[in-house]
Amino acid sequence: MRIIKIFILICIASLPSMAQQLEGEVTYERVFHWAKIYSRLTYLSNEEKDRIKQTWGNDDEYKEKMVLLFNEKQTFYTYKKKEENEGGYSWNREEYKIYRNLEKETKTDIMEMLGKVHIVEDSLKAPNWKVMNKIKEVAGHMCMMAVTEDTIKGQKITAWFANDIALSAGPELYSGLPGMILELEVNDGEITVTAQEVKMRPVAAAELELPKKVKGKKIDNKQYATLVTAHIRDSIKAHRNPFWALPY
Repeated sequence: MRIIKIFILICIASLPSMAQQLEGEVTYERVFHWAKIYSRLTYLSNEEKDRIKQTWGNDDEYKEKMVLLFNEKQTFYTYKKKEENEGGYSWNREEYKIYRNLEKETKTDIMEMLGKVHIVEDSLKAPNWKVMNKIKEVAGHMCMMAVTEDTIKGQKITAWFANDIALSAGPELYSGLPGMILELEVNDGEITVTAQEVKMRPVAAAELELPKKVKGKKIDNKQYATLVTAHIRDSIKAHRNPFWALPY
């Protein structure tokens, strides 16, 4: 309880500086630790393990920048555009646009999976979070820990949220906490998504709008869960990696 009280006092002390309109952008670094991910998939065939080794070699991790744009009513999360002076290899990125209407409590997830683009449209349901008695600093903001579980993919999710950014939002498919999620961790570090910079700035309405035309198959939450569950089940039976065709 002492840690929670300290956390609340720190958040209250920082509120005057956050009195400006609640809008801006968060830049995250998303890191995949492939050795950890594939070591958990014990059902993989030898052929599949060889395929993974040929694909990744000794490069254990892959990093990419993501961005979350937000105001008090909406959020939009996707890949961060590369700056002109940034070098390095650029992957052919799959479709991945995550929209949240916080005012109407609805979601639109535009994701490429199972060989085609799916548009998941439904009500916005918060995970069953459990707030823990731990705090740490992320990108200059004091954050509190919360945990939940993705029962569809069998993943343990750890989040660190900042009460001084009083918006129930976050990266990837996660929100539902009393503050902005600035760090996510899947299965004790298989994937980490960590805020590098929080920039409070005006966000134009156009930056948060859904594309006028999106080609893809529209499904709801229940259909999404059925698709993912069936794909993982079939992949286990076939001793192959389900995440070649599915976002981790």
